Amino acid sequence: MPTAYRNYVDGEWIESRSGETFEVRNPADTSDIVGEFQASTSADTDAAVEAAVGVQTEWATTPGPERGDVLAETARILEEQRDELTETLTREEGKTLDEAGGEVQRAIDIFRYYAEKARDLGGTVKSPSGTDTELYTKREPLGTVALITPWNYPIAIPAWKLAPALAAGNTAVLKPASAAPTVAWKLLEALDEAGLPDGVANYVTGSGSEVGGTLASHENIDGVSFTGSTAVGTVVAQAAADDLTRVQCEMGGKNPTVVMPSADVAEAVDIVGAGAFGVTGQACTACSRAIVHEDVYDEFVAGIADYAASIEIGPGLENPDMGPHVTQSELESTLEYVDIATEDGASLETGGRQPEGRAYEDGHYVEPAVVSDVTGDMRIAQEEVFGPVLAVLKVDGFEAGVDVANDVAYGLSASIVTQELSEAHRFTEEIESGVAKVNEKTTGLELHVPFGGYKQSSTDTYREQGDAGLDFFTSTKTVYMNY
Repeated sequence: MPTAYRNYVDGEWIESRSGETFEVRNPADTSDIVGEFQASTSADTDAAVEAAVGVQTEWATTPGPERGDVLAETARILEEQRDELTETLTREEGKTLDEAGGEVQRAIDIFRYYAEKARDLGGTVKSPSGTDTELYTKREPLGTVALITPWNYPIAIPAWKLAPALAAGNTAVLKPASAAPTVAWKLLEALDEAGLPDGVANYVTGSGSEVGGTLASHENIDGVSFTGSTAVGTVVAQAAADDLTRVQCEMGGKNPTVVMPSADVAEAVDIVGAGAFGVTGQACTACSRAIVHEDVYDEFVAGIADYAASIEIGPGLENPDMGPHVTQSELESTLEYVDIATEDGASLETGGRQPEGRAYEDGHYVEPAVVSDVTGDMRIAQEEVFGPVLAVLKVDGFEAGVDVANDVAYGLSASIVTQELSEAHRFTEEIESGVAKVNEKTTGLELHVPFGGYKQSSTDTYREQGDAGLDFFTSTKTVYMNY
């Protein structure tokens, strides 16, 4: 029998009032049931919000260092479970063991970071215009927040929302993605073991419309932090806006890497390949477009096609180069985009098909694809694929490269490969993207710097991570103290 996982509400592990559950299966072997989870209702969600609201004042008035101690203990517990969490993440999401292990370590590091930042929360002192007056600011928690997270980083993203929210003194309700909720459940289990007071953090699984929709529009929710698709994020932001609830949405991307003639082409291939095909291309920051100068275009296309063709595909637990897609629907979407690209006139250099053989029959596998002869008006150059598909576009100069890079609805992460310092500086100035990199892949960001996008990649209200993560979860009060 598969493990039955319950919701975590007010310090108790409870079943949904619906009495219904859903299964989560291993994307590398769909006969392997990772667990059964609660198909929660709006009433279940209301109960979780009520529990969080009920202890809001108690947690907000808990001294910051004491809140930090709980986060530090959570990090210690997660560290002890690192191998188990890595295997569980691989089983439910499909990442390789190396990729999953890195993500688990990221969650541990995030809790350690915000455990220390909880000691720094306070305010600033300003000079008043008059005498016998003190003028200062205080940072106060928002109250009760809703955290809605995706399946592609199922422990890191819950961690980088939960940890700053709790460090700042908020109570929270977490709704993880239904495709990969297990490691988020274990995160709540670690918080519980670390001594987090009942009701401060709550966990409810279920559909986006039933649970996520209730959270986004709930009158007792003071802030909503969402990561996911642009389509869903837009709906979440609009629902929250009806009550003027503070909202933060990080959404899709169509991330470019521009390759200039001065680049070492072999290095450029490695940079683009890692950004495009790591984590099976299932990252909002994945490199989806290589925009290559005509002088090195043919050499680059040949190199990146060889790179993609050499990638070892297999079950994540065997630690290959690339694991499967998370679900059948994600696999079908990727295959469809490859077909659309060729129908639009692009050339399929390699991949884009399901690998053959008995070893692949029970999983959601796809060969990493490189598509060349792409023009900027093609759908493959404009729409987010969220799979291991790289579109390669040819340009005749730096200005054209930046223009093509910016000519999409998204603006999350972008990079350039060049040895010309002037090009590097101009790129970081002119690119319409929340993250700009030089001679580095588009994926990956250190945990202490702000993360977010422009245009349809973000609501562009508040950034995540680092001090910016605390900014979202706090309000500033200005105090005049007269004597």
